[in-house]
Amino acid sequence: MAFTIILTIVGLVLLLAEIFLIPGVGVAGILGVGALAGACYFVFCEFGFVAGGIFTAVLVTLLILLVIYTIKTKTWKKLALDTRIDSKAQPVDGESLSVGDTGKAVTRLAPIGTARFDGKSYEVKSLEGMIDAGTDIEVVLFEDNKIYVKPHLADF
Repeated sequence: MAFTIILTIVGLVLLLAEIFLIPGVGVAGILGVGALAGACYFVFCEFGFVAGGIFTAVLVTLLILLVIYTIKTKTWKKLALDTRIDSKAQPVDGESLSVGDTGKAVTRLAPIGTARFDGKSYEVKSLEGMIDAGTDIEVVLFEDNKIYVKPHLADF
């Protein structure tokens, strides 16, 4: 009997942890459902069909009440991410940049990062591996709304 009670409590705690603390359907949720199913099985084996049916009915009722409670108290809205992102990707137009323009890497390009050309920041991709921040770079080509760059070699 004590094992069944412990299994039930552990199952409920794991399910609550899965719902409120751990996002997604993970190990805690699966173990919680398994613990509750095991508790139901042990009640059926130890106390018979009537006690097992009552235990299962009470357990299902508790789980339904938990779901209703979380819906009515808007717990899901507090847990859900609902931030709207209104920003858009900056389109690359041929008028502001052209092949051969030089700029400076603001962040490390590994191989994607941020670079500044004529005071404007752009997301760029390196064609030659990683480029450290602060390195002079040169626009090599535009493809699929992406800017490809390489390190700029100063003329001597």
